[in-house]
Amino acid sequence: MSSPDIVIRGQEPEDLPDLTEVWNQPQVIWGTLQLPFVSVDSRRTRNAMPTPNLTRLVAVVDRKVVGAIFLTRFENRRAHVGSIGMGVHDAYAGRGVGTALMAAVVDLSDRWLNLKRLELQVWADNARAIALYERFGFEREGLLRAEGFRDGAYADSLTMARLHGL
Repeated sequence: MSSPDIVIRGQEPEDLPDLTEVWNQPQVIWGTLQLPFVSVDSRRTRNAMPTPNLTRLVAVVDRKVVGAIFLTRFENRRAHVGSIGMGVHDAYAGRGVGTALMAAVVDLSDRWLNLKRLELQVWADNARAIALYERFGFEREGLLRAEGFRDGAYADSLTMARLHGL
């Protein structure tokens, strides 16, 4: 699959069944803080809550949502900072979807929101995600030991950030 086959756009309410499938994928659950077995109805309820400064983008292939990324912008003295999180359907991993999502959110951050700093957390053993983030200029800033509980054990995570214009 080449990137022209991947369309990035804003999330719509009708995307929730496909998004629920994405977020319930075994590798997505392993690579994020998502819990397994979340229903479409639960996602619909959560997505209906107003969330200021949140942008949600999706990746679409053949009219199916196969990935998502969100950008949360902070306020006040951290108004120059955004935090991101993403997931890609297991069947589409390694096919350019994550790259397309990252390119879109970095472009949005740099060219439209004028954010100086983008930050994220990633499991320390998620080499594929770390390599993607590093390709987009993210650098490792710290290790959070036993930061989360995943698949029956505590796991470490890395904090990473990308500073624009430095």
